[in-house]
Amino acid sequence: MTDAELAASIATEAGELLLRIQREGGEDIGARGDREANALILERLRAARPADPILSEESADAPERLTSSRVWIVDPLDGTREFGERRDDWAVHVALAIDGHPAIGAVALPGLGLTLSSDAPPSLRTANHPPRMLVSRTRPSQLCANVCGIIGAETIGMGSAGAKAMAVVRGEAEIYLHSGGQHQWDNCAPAAVALAAGLHVSRIDGSGIVYNQPGTSIPDLLICREEFAACVLEAIC
Repeated sequence: MTDAELAASIATEAGELLLRIQREGGEDIGARGDREANALILERLRAARPADPILSEESADAPERLTSSRVWIVDPLDGTREFGERRDDWAVHVALAIDGHPAIGAVALPGLGLTLSSDAPPSLRTANHPPRMLVSRTRPSQLCANVCGIIGAETIGMGSAGAKAMAVVRGEAEIYLHSGGQHQWDNCAPAAVALAAGLHVSRIDGSGIVYNQPGTSIPDLLICREEFAACVLEAIC
């Protein structure tokens, strides 16, 4: 099984587990989902790729990852709030960073019955004009509001980072701009899928994102159609 096939298989299986937890209900299904999906992902990765370190939101950091060229970066449940509210805009992220690059990624959208992978991204649809920008449904940033005003974009509120990034991949929007703070696990898998689909992926200063860094914080992110990258970056400045 290739790395990409492994990532997609594990993300899909974790998503199915999370859907079962949603159906069963009970108190604090978000915490249970985080815990059980994390255990499943780690078990599958350690069995299939025992030499590779893993960086997960739900596990203690592994210092040995910093000396490895291959590091799996995972978010077992991206969008815990949306999951707990039984919405469909949450995701499972499984990515492999190689020498700091988001080389392989799979993002499962279990509520939609989809898993998008870097080895088989969908073809991009015709872009919408004016462009549609995805923003946080609960805490949209002032930067996003400012950029939307400058470029004349429409805004769409949505939940998890993975759901928003995959909405651009799937043609439901043209721009995903984020400035509220994230971590490596929030965007490594989405970045891998977006890059494979031919989208622009960068920090909001236009620089590339380097993964497997000592600090996990990645404060900002831009994923968008290439034809809108220049005007968005100019509006940010």
